[in-house]
Amino acid sequence: MTQDPLVIPFDNSYNQLPARFYTRLDPEPVPAPSLIAFNRQLARDMGITGGSDAELEAVFSGNTMPKAALPIAQVYSGHQFGQYNPYLGDGRALLLGETLGQDQKRRDIQLKGSGRTPYSRGGDGRAWLGPVLREYLVSEAMHHMGIATTRALAAVATGAPVLRETALPGAVLTRVADSHIRVGTFQFFAAQRDIDGLKTLLEYTIARHYPQADGALGLLKAVIEAQAKLIAQWMGVGFIHGVMNTDNCQIAGQTIDYGPCAFLDRYHPMRVYSSIDYAGRYAYGNQPNIIVWNMAQLATALMPLMPDTDAGISTFTAAVHAMPKQIDRYQRAVFAAKIGISAPKAGDNALIGDLLALMADGQADFTNSFRALGTVVARDQFLEPDKFDHWQERWQHRLDQEPDAESVMARSNPSIIPRNHRIEEMISAATNGDYAPFHRLLSAIKAPYSDAPEFADLRRPPSAEEEIEATFCGT
Repeated sequence: MTQDPLVIPFDNSYNQLPARFYTRLDPEPVPAPSLIAFNRQLARDMGITGGSDAELEAVFSGNTMPKAALPIAQVYSGHQFGQYNPYLGDGRALLLGETLGQDQKRRDIQLKGSGRTPYSRGGDGRAWLGPVLREYLVSEAMHHMGIATTRALAAVATGAPVLRETALPGAVLTRVADSHIRVGTFQFFAAQRDIDGLKTLLEYTIARHYPQADGALGLLKAVIEAQAKLIAQWMGVGFIHGVMNTDNCQIAGQTIDYGPCAFLDRYHPMRVYSSIDYAGRYAYGNQPNIIVWNMAQLATALMPLMPDTDAGISTFTAAVHAMPKQIDRYQRAVFAAKIGISAPKAGDNALIGDLLALMADGQADFTNSFRALGTVVARDQFLEPDKFDHWQERWQHRLDQEPDAESVMARSNPSIIPRNHRIEEMISAATNGDYAPFHRLLSAIKAPYSDAPEFADLRRPPSAEEEIEATFCGT
Protein backbone atom coordinates (compact mmCIF):
# COMPACT_ATOMS: atom_id res chain seq x y z
CA MET A 1 0.00 0.00 0.00
CA THR A 2 1.32 3.42 -0.97
CA GLN A 3 1.95 5.73 1.99
CA ASP A 4 0.57 9.26 1.76
CA PRO A 5 3.22 12.01 1.72
CA LEU A 6 4.25 13.49 5.05
CA VAL A 7 2.29 16.62 5.93
CA ILE A 8 3.29 18.80 8.89
CA PRO A 9 0.80 21.66 9.28
CA PHE A 10 3.21 24.35 10.45
CA ASP A 11 1.76 27.42 12.11
CA ASN A 12 4.91 29.26 13.11
CA SER A 13 5.10 32.22 15.46
CA TYR A 14 8.49 32.33 17.23
CA ASN A 15 10.32 32.99 13.99
CA GLN A 16 8.12 36.06 13.56
CA LEU A 17 9.87 37.67 16.52
CA PRO A 18 12.79 40.06 15.90
CA ALA A 19 15.86 38.53 14.28
CA ARG A 20 17.99 38.94 17.42
CA PHE A 21 15.91 36.21 19.11
CA TYR A 22 17.46 33.47 16.97
CA THR A 23 19.74 32.55 14.09
CA ARG A 24 18.27 31.17 10.89
CA LEU A 25 20.16 28.15 9.49
CA ASP A 26 19.59 24.66 8.11
CA PRO A 27 20.57 21.33 9.69
CA GLU A 28 23.77 19.65 8.57
CA PRO A 29 22.99 16.57 6.44
CA VAL A 30 23.83 13.04 7.61
CA PRO A 31 25.05 10.18 5.41
CA ALA A 32 22.69 7.26 6.13
CA PRO A 33 19.61 8.09 8.21
CA SER A 34 17.67 5.15 9.63
CA LEU A 35 14.40 5.43 11.53
CA ILE A 36 14.50 3.95 15.04
CA ALA A 37 11.13 5.15 16.34
CA PHE A 38 8.28 7.44 15.35
CA ASN A 39 5.52 8.44 17.76
CA ARG A 40 2.46 8.18 15.53
CA GLN A 41 -0.04 8.91 18.30
CA LEU A 42 1.72 12.17 19.14
CA ALA A 43 1.94 12.95 15.42
CA ARG A 44 -1.83 12.54 15.10
CA ASP A 45 -2.39 14.85 18.07
CA MET A 46 -0.25 17.45 16.28
CA GLY A 47 -2.11 17.07 12.99
CA ILE A 48 0.88 15.42 11.29
CA THR A 49 -0.17 12.86 8.68
CA GLY A 50 1.41 10.46 6.21
CA GLY A 51 5.07 9.76 5.75
CA SER A 52 6.87 6.61 4.62
CA ASP A 53 9.83 5.47 6.68
CA ALA A 54 12.16 6.90 4.04
CA GLU A 55 10.46 10.29 4.20
CA LEU A 56 10.44 10.29 8.01
CA GLU A 57 14.13 9.41 8.01
CA ALA A 58 14.93 12.26 5.65
CA VAL A 59 12.91 14.90 7.51
CA PHE A 60 13.71 13.95 11.09
CA SER A 61 17.42 13.54 10.41
CA GLY A 62 17.50 17.06 8.97
CA ASN A 63 18.37 15.92 5.44
CA THR A 64 15.11 17.27 3.98
CA MET A 65 13.14 20.26 5.14
CA PRO A 66 9.36 19.88 5.00
CA LYS A 67 7.26 22.59 3.39
CA ALA A 68 6.89 25.74 5.53
CA ALA A 69 9.69 24.76 7.92
CA LEU A 70 12.09 27.60 8.69
CA PRO A 71 14.76 26.20 11.04
CA ILE A 72 16.15 28.50 13.72
CA ALA A 73 18.54 28.18 16.65
CA GLN A 74 17.18 30.10 19.63
CA VAL A 75 19.38 32.34 21.74
CA TYR A 76 19.36 32.31 25.55
CA SER A 77 21.73 32.49 28.50
CA GLY A 78 21.58 30.94 31.95
CA HIS A 79 23.08 29.96 35.26
CA GLN A 80 24.93 26.66 35.01
CA PHE A 81 25.59 25.18 38.46
CA GLY A 82 25.13 28.66 39.90
CA GLN A 83 27.52 30.42 37.50
CA TYR A 84 26.05 32.79 34.94
CA ASN A 85 26.93 32.20 31.28
CA PRO A 86 25.73 35.18 29.23
CA TYR A 87 25.73 33.51 25.82
CA LEU A 88 24.37 30.00 25.44
CA GLY A 89 21.63 29.21 22.91
CA ASP A 90 20.82 26.09 20.90
CA GLY A 91 24.25 24.62 20.33
CA ARG A 92 23.05 21.41 18.72
CA ALA A 93 19.35 21.97 18.14
CA LEU A 94 17.11 23.66 15.60
CA LEU A 95 13.46 24.63 15.94
CA LEU A 96 11.76 23.55 12.72
CA GLY A 97 8.52 25.33 13.57
CA GLU A 98 5.24 24.89 15.40
CA THR A 99 2.02 23.01 14.85
CA LEU A 100 -1.46 23.85 16.08
CA GLY A 101 -3.14 20.53 16.79
CA GLN A 102 -6.78 19.54 16.61
CA ASP A 103 -6.87 20.28 20.34
CA GLN A 104 -5.73 23.83 19.50
CA LYS A 105 -2.53 23.22 21.42
CA ARG A 106 0.56 24.86 19.98
CA ARG A 107 3.66 22.65 19.98
CA ASP A 108 7.27 23.20 18.94
CA ILE A 109 9.10 20.67 16.76
CA GLN A 110 12.84 20.70 17.44
CA LEU A 111 15.70 18.59 16.10
CA LYS A 112 18.39 17.74 18.67
CA GLY A 113 21.76 16.69 17.31
CA SER A 114 21.29 18.41 13.96
CA GLY A 115 24.74 19.99 13.70
CA ARG A 116 26.69 23.09 14.65
CA THR A 117 25.12 26.48 15.26
CA PRO A 118 26.62 29.85 16.24
CA TYR A 119 25.98 28.80 19.85
CA SER A 120 27.86 25.48 19.77
CA ARG A 121 30.82 26.93 21.71
CA GLY A 122 33.31 24.62 20.00
CA GLY A 123 31.08 21.55 20.12
CA ASP A 124 30.21 19.34 17.18
CA GLY A 125 26.48 20.01 17.38
CA ARG A 126 25.75 16.31 17.29
CA ALA A 127 24.16 13.79 19.63
CA TRP A 128 25.16 10.21 20.08
CA LEU A 129 22.67 7.39 20.19
CA GLY A 130 22.63 6.73 23.94
CA PRO A 131 21.32 10.11 25.17
CA VAL A 132 18.83 10.25 22.28
CA LEU A 133 17.25 6.95 23.28
CA ARG A 134 17.40 7.86 26.98
CA GLU A 135 15.50 11.09 26.38
CA TYR A 136 12.99 9.34 24.15
CA LEU A 137 12.23 6.75 26.83
CA VAL A 138 12.33 8.93 29.93
CA SER A 139 10.31 11.79 28.47
CA GLU A 140 7.64 9.36 27.27
CA ALA A 141 7.66 7.64 30.67
CA MET A 142 7.09 10.97 32.38
CA HIS A 143 4.22 11.75 30.02
CA HIS A 144 2.51 8.43 30.69
CA MET A 145 2.93 8.97 34.44
CA GLY A 146 1.01 12.22 34.01
CA ILE A 147 3.95 14.58 34.58
CA ALA A 148 4.33 17.71 32.45
CA THR A 149 7.14 17.07 30.00
CA THR A 150 8.49 17.54 26.53
CA ARG A 151 7.73 14.59 24.25
CA ALA A 152 9.65 12.50 21.76
CA LEU A 153 8.34 12.45 18.20
CA ALA A 154 11.13 10.60 16.41
CA ALA A 155 14.58 9.07 16.80
CA VAL A 156 16.78 8.59 13.75
CA ALA A 157 20.24 7.03 13.54
CA THR A 158 22.52 9.10 11.33
CA GLY A 159 24.96 6.49 10.04
CA ALA A 160 27.86 8.69 11.14
CA PRO A 161 30.05 8.39 14.25
CA VAL A 162 30.15 10.99 17.01
CA LEU A 163 33.44 11.46 18.82
CA ARG A 164 33.26 11.63 22.60
CA GLU A 165 35.80 9.64 24.63
CA THR A 166 35.54 7.22 21.70
CA ALA A 167 33.64 6.97 18.43
CA LEU A 168 29.93 6.35 19.06
CA PRO A 169 26.94 5.99 16.72
CA GLY A 170 25.18 9.28 16.00
CA ALA A 171 21.47 10.00 16.18
CA VAL A 172 18.95 12.85 16.03
CA LEU A 173 16.02 13.25 18.41
CA THR A 174 12.90 15.17 17.42
CA ARG A 175 11.58 16.84 20.56
CA VAL A 176 8.13 18.32 20.98
CA ALA A 177 7.44 21.00 23.59
CA ASP A 178 4.77 23.55 24.41
CA SER A 179 7.63 25.93 23.67
CA HIS A 180 11.37 26.16 24.20
CA ILE A 181 11.25 29.47 26.10
CA ARG A 182 13.39 29.18 29.22
CA VAL A 183 14.23 31.23 32.28
CA GLY A 184 17.53 31.73 30.47
CA THR A 185 15.74 33.31 27.50
CA PHE A 186 14.55 36.13 29.76
CA GLN A 187 17.98 36.33 31.37
CA PHE A 188 19.61 36.87 28.00
CA PHE A 189 17.63 39.98 27.13
CA ALA A 190 17.87 41.33 30.66
CA ALA A 191 21.66 40.92 30.65
CA GLN A 192 21.86 42.65 27.26
CA ARG A 193 19.81 45.51 28.74
CA ASP A 194 17.54 44.99 25.75
CA ILE A 195 14.34 46.27 27.32
CA ASP A 196 12.43 46.23 24.04
CA GLY A 197 13.42 42.60 23.49
CA LEU A 198 12.52 41.72 27.07
CA LYS A 199 9.12 43.35 26.70
CA THR A 200 8.51 41.58 23.39
CA LEU A 201 9.42 38.24 24.96
CA LEU A 202 7.13 38.92 27.92
CA GLU A 203 4.17 39.75 25.71
CA TYR A 204 4.77 36.74 23.46
CA THR A 205 5.12 34.36 26.41
CA ILE A 206 1.98 35.60 28.13
CA ALA A 207 -0.04 35.34 24.93
CA ARG A 208 1.25 31.83 24.23
CA HIS A 209 1.25 30.26 27.70
CA TYR A 210 -0.47 32.36 30.34
CA PRO A 211 -3.08 34.61 28.69
CA GLN A 212 -4.67 35.38 32.07
CA ALA A 213 -1.40 36.73 33.48
CA ASP A 214 -1.21 40.47 34.09
CA GLY A 215 2.23 41.77 33.15
CA ALA A 216 5.60 40.72 34.54
CA LEU A 217 4.35 39.96 38.04
CA GLY A 218 1.47 37.91 36.68
CA LEU A 219 3.84 35.88 34.54
CA LEU A 220 6.22 35.31 37.45
CA LYS A 221 3.41 34.05 39.67
CA ALA A 222 2.07 31.78 36.92
CA VAL A 223 5.49 30.23 36.25
CA ILE A 224 6.10 29.77 39.99
CA GLU A 225 2.80 27.92 40.30
CA ALA A 226 3.57 25.66 37.33
CA GLN A 227 7.08 24.87 38.57
CA ALA A 228 5.92 24.21 42.13
CA LYS A 229 3.49 21.60 40.85
CA LEU A 230 6.11 20.07 38.53
CA ILE A 231 8.78 19.68 41.20
CA ALA A 232 6.29 17.99 43.53
CA GLN A 233 5.53 15.51 40.74
CA TRP A 234 9.24 14.82 40.23
CA MET A 235 9.66 14.12 43.91
CA GLY A 236 6.68 11.78 43.88
CA VAL A 237 8.24 9.42 41.34
CA GLY A 238 11.81 9.70 42.60
CA PHE A 239 13.01 11.61 39.56
CA ILE A 240 16.33 13.48 39.64
CA HIS A 241 16.79 15.94 36.79
CA GLY A 242 20.53 16.31 37.32
CA VAL A 243 21.07 19.69 35.61
CA MET A 244 18.50 22.17 36.88
CA ASN A 245 20.31 25.10 35.32
CA THR A 246 18.15 28.11 34.45
CA ASP A 247 18.60 27.38 30.75
CA ASN A 248 16.99 23.98 31.47
CA CYS A 249 14.04 25.53 33.30
CA GLN A 250 11.15 25.93 30.88
CA ILE A 251 8.66 28.77 31.26
CA ALA A 252 5.65 26.61 30.37
CA GLY A 253 6.34 24.31 33.33
CA GLN A 254 7.39 21.17 31.46
CA THR A 255 10.31 18.90 32.27
CA ILE A 256 12.96 19.61 29.63
CA ASP A 257 16.50 18.47 28.80
CA TYR A 258 16.93 14.89 29.97
CA GLY A 259 20.71 14.82 30.31
CA PRO A 260 22.20 12.94 33.29
CA CYS A 261 18.73 12.32 34.72
CA ALA A 262 17.91 9.27 36.83
CA PHE A 263 15.27 7.65 39.01
CA LEU A 264 15.91 6.62 42.59
CA ASP A 265 16.50 2.96 43.29
CA ARG A 266 17.31 2.75 47.00
CA TYR A 267 15.87 5.84 48.62
CA HIS A 268 18.14 8.52 50.02
CA PRO A 269 17.02 12.16 50.13
CA MET A 270 20.36 13.54 48.92
CA ARG A 271 21.06 10.99 46.21
CA VAL A 272 23.04 12.30 43.24
CA TYR A 273 23.65 10.45 39.97
CA SER A 274 24.89 13.20 37.62
CA SER A 275 28.59 12.80 36.95
CA ILE A 276 29.00 16.58 36.69
CA ASP A 277 27.15 17.48 39.92
CA TYR A 278 30.22 17.28 42.13
CA ALA A 279 28.77 19.22 45.08
CA GLY A 280 25.27 17.72 45.02
CA ARG A 281 23.65 21.00 44.03
CA TYR A 282 20.91 19.14 42.14
CA ALA A 283 20.49 16.18 44.49
CA TYR A 284 17.02 14.65 44.72
CA GLY A 285 16.10 16.36 47.99
CA ASN A 286 17.57 19.70 46.96
CA GLN A 287 15.35 20.12 43.89
CA PRO A 288 12.61 22.07 45.74
CA ASN A 289 15.24 24.56 46.93
CA ILE A 290 16.85 24.95 43.52
CA ILE A 291 13.59 25.67 41.73
CA VAL A 292 13.00 28.56 44.16
CA TRP A 293 16.50 29.83 43.34
CA ASN A 294 15.72 29.56 39.62
CA MET A 295 12.51 31.54 40.06
CA ALA A 296 14.48 34.23 41.87
CA GLN A 297 16.63 34.51 38.73
CA LEU A 298 13.49 34.84 36.61
CA ALA A 299 12.26 37.59 38.93
CA THR A 300 15.58 39.40 38.58
CA ALA A 301 15.39 39.17 34.78
CA LEU A 302 11.85 40.56 34.75
CA MET A 303 12.64 43.44 37.11
CA PRO A 304 13.58 45.96 34.37
CA LEU A 305 9.98 45.79 33.14
CA MET A 306 8.60 47.12 36.42
CA PRO A 307 7.92 50.87 36.32
CA ASP A 308 8.52 51.23 40.07
CA THR A 309 11.71 49.44 41.09
CA ASP A 310 11.09 49.51 44.84
CA ALA A 311 7.53 48.22 44.47
CA GLY A 312 8.74 45.61 41.99
CA ILE A 313 11.40 44.32 44.37
CA SER A 314 8.84 44.06 47.13
CA THR A 315 6.19 42.22 45.13
CA PHE A 316 8.63 39.95 43.30
CA THR A 317 10.37 39.03 46.55
CA ALA A 318 7.04 38.18 48.16
CA ALA A 319 6.11 35.94 45.22
CA VAL A 320 9.41 34.03 45.37
CA HIS A 321 9.33 33.75 49.17
CA ALA A 322 5.84 32.26 48.98
CA MET A 323 7.00 29.48 46.68
CA PRO A 324 8.31 26.99 49.30
CA LYS A 325 4.83 26.80 50.86
CA GLN A 326 3.34 26.22 47.40
CA ILE A 327 5.77 23.37 46.79
CA ASP A 328 5.04 21.93 50.24
CA ARG A 329 1.31 22.01 49.52
CA TYR A 330 1.68 20.17 46.22
CA GLN A 331 4.23 17.73 47.60
CA ARG A 332 2.03 16.94 50.61
CA ALA A 333 -0.83 16.10 48.26
CA VAL A 334 1.42 13.95 46.04
CA PHE A 335 2.88 11.91 48.88
CA ALA A 336 -0.42 11.66 50.73
CA ALA A 337 -1.91 10.08 47.62
CA LYS A 338 1.02 7.67 47.47
CA ILE A 339 -0.03 6.29 50.87
CA GLY A 340 -3.73 6.28 50.00
CA ILE A 341 -4.82 9.62 51.46
CA SER A 342 -6.94 11.77 49.18
CA ALA A 343 -7.56 14.61 51.65
CA PRO A 344 -4.39 15.30 53.70
CA LYS A 345 -4.73 16.39 57.32
CA ALA A 346 -2.39 18.14 59.72
CA GLY A 347 -0.77 14.98 61.08
CA ASP A 348 -0.13 13.39 57.72
CA ASN A 349 3.20 15.16 57.20
CA ALA A 350 4.66 13.24 60.12
CA LEU A 351 3.29 9.95 58.79
CA ILE A 352 4.82 10.57 55.36
CA GLY A 353 8.11 11.83 56.79
CA ASP A 354 8.45 8.83 59.09
CA LEU A 355 7.94 6.43 56.19
CA LEU A 356 10.60 8.19 54.12
CA ALA A 357 12.99 8.08 57.07
CA LEU A 358 12.36 4.35 57.43
CA MET A 359 12.98 3.89 53.72
CA ALA A 360 16.29 5.77 53.92
CA ASP A 361 17.45 3.83 56.98
CA GLY A 362 16.21 0.56 55.56
CA GLN A 363 17.71 1.08 52.08
CA ALA A 364 14.28 0.50 50.61
CA ASP A 365 13.60 0.74 46.90
CA PHE A 366 11.61 3.95 46.31
CA THR A 367 9.25 2.75 43.59
CA ASN A 368 8.66 -0.78 44.85
CA SER A 369 8.15 0.27 48.48
CA PHE A 370 5.31 2.61 47.64
CA ARG A 371 3.81 0.18 45.13
CA ALA A 372 3.85 -2.60 47.72
CA LEU A 373 2.04 -0.67 50.45
CA GLY A 374 -1.03 -2.56 51.57
CA THR A 375 0.32 -5.92 50.39
CA VAL A 376 1.96 -8.75 52.30
CA VAL A 377 5.34 -8.05 50.70
CA ALA A 378 5.55 -4.41 51.84
CA ARG A 379 7.71 -5.16 54.87
CA ASP A 380 10.11 -7.18 52.72
CA GLN A 381 11.36 -3.94 51.18
CA PHE A 382 13.12 -2.97 54.43
CA LEU A 383 16.31 -4.23 56.07
CA GLU A 384 14.53 -4.15 59.44
CA PRO A 385 10.89 -5.07 58.74
CA ASP A 386 9.89 -4.77 62.40
CA LYS A 387 10.37 -1.01 62.26
CA PHE A 388 8.06 -0.83 59.28
CA ASP A 389 5.45 -2.85 61.17
CA HIS A 390 5.11 -0.11 63.80
CA TRP A 391 4.63 2.53 61.09
CA GLN A 392 2.13 0.31 59.31
CA GLU A 393 -0.08 0.14 62.38
CA ARG A 394 -0.31 3.94 62.51
CA TRP A 395 -0.93 4.07 58.77
CA GLN A 396 -3.73 1.50 58.82
CA HIS A 397 -5.42 3.46 61.59
CA ARG A 398 -5.25 6.59 59.42
CA LEU A 399 -6.66 4.73 56.41
CA ASP A 400 -9.80 3.92 58.38
CA GLN A 401 -10.82 7.45 57.36
CA GLU A 402 -9.99 6.87 53.66
CA PRO A 403 -12.57 4.63 51.93
CA ASP A 404 -10.85 4.75 48.52
CA ALA A 405 -7.25 4.27 49.64
CA GLU A 406 -6.44 1.27 47.45
CA SER A 407 -7.44 2.93 44.17
CA VAL A 408 -5.76 6.21 45.18
CA MET A 409 -2.47 4.35 45.72
CA ALA A 410 -2.86 2.31 42.53
CA ARG A 411 -3.01 5.44 40.38
CA SER A 412 -0.37 7.34 42.36
CA ASN A 413 2.44 4.77 42.53
CA PRO A 414 3.93 3.58 39.26
CA SER A 415 4.90 -0.04 38.96
CA ILE A 416 7.21 0.51 36.00
CA ILE A 417 9.81 3.26 35.72
CA PRO A 418 12.75 3.40 33.28
CA ARG A 419 15.27 2.17 35.80
CA ASN A 420 18.84 3.34 35.38
CA HIS A 421 20.35 -0.11 34.88
CA ARG A 422 17.71 -1.04 32.31
CA ILE A 423 18.40 2.16 30.39
CA GLU A 424 22.12 1.38 30.36
CA GLU A 425 21.42 -2.17 29.17
CA MET A 426 19.20 -0.76 26.43
CA ILE A 427 21.85 1.74 25.32
CA SER A 428 24.53 -0.95 25.26
CA ALA A 429 22.35 -3.17 23.07
CA ALA A 430 21.38 -0.33 20.74
CA THR A 431 25.00 0.71 20.32
CA ASN A 432 25.57 -2.80 18.99
CA GLY A 433 22.61 -2.56 16.63
CA ASP A 434 19.97 -4.30 18.78
CA TYR A 435 16.92 -2.06 19.36
CA ALA A 436 14.69 -4.76 20.85
CA PRO A 437 15.37 -3.72 24.49
CA PHE A 438 14.54 -0.11 23.59
CA HIS A 439 11.21 -1.04 22.05
CA ARG A 440 10.38 -3.38 24.94
CA LEU A 441 11.07 -0.65 27.50
CA LEU A 442 9.02 1.77 25.43
CA SER A 443 6.06 -0.63 25.47
CA ALA A 444 6.37 -1.10 29.23
CA ILE A 445 6.52 2.56 30.21
CA LYS A 446 3.34 3.33 28.26
CA ALA A 447 1.39 1.59 31.05
CA PRO A 448 3.35 2.60 34.15
CA TYR A 449 0.56 1.85 36.64
CA SER A 450 0.02 -1.70 35.36
CA ASP A 451 1.46 -4.87 36.90
CA ALA A 452 1.67 -6.61 33.52
CA PRO A 453 3.36 -9.98 34.14
CA GLU A 454 5.37 -9.83 30.91
CA PHE A 455 7.29 -6.86 32.36
CA ALA A 456 7.87 -8.29 35.85
CA ASP A 457 11.64 -8.31 35.33
CA LEU A 458 11.62 -4.56 34.63
CA ARG A 459 10.27 -3.93 38.14
CA ARG A 460 13.25 -5.59 39.78
CA PRO A 461 15.78 -3.25 41.42
CA PRO A 462 19.39 -3.57 40.29
CA SER A 463 21.69 -6.08 41.90
CA ALA A 464 24.91 -4.74 43.42
CA GLU A 465 26.69 -5.46 40.14
CA GLU A 466 23.98 -3.77 38.05
CA GLU A 467 23.62 -0.61 40.11
CA ILE A 468 24.39 2.63 38.26
CA GLU A 469 26.40 5.08 40.32
CA ALA A 470 26.73 7.90 37.76
CA THR A 471 24.82 9.15 34.74
CA PHE A 472 26.26 11.28 31.96
CA CYS A 473 25.10 14.21 29.86
CA GLY A 474 26.35 12.99 26.47
CA THR A 475 27.44 16.37 25.09
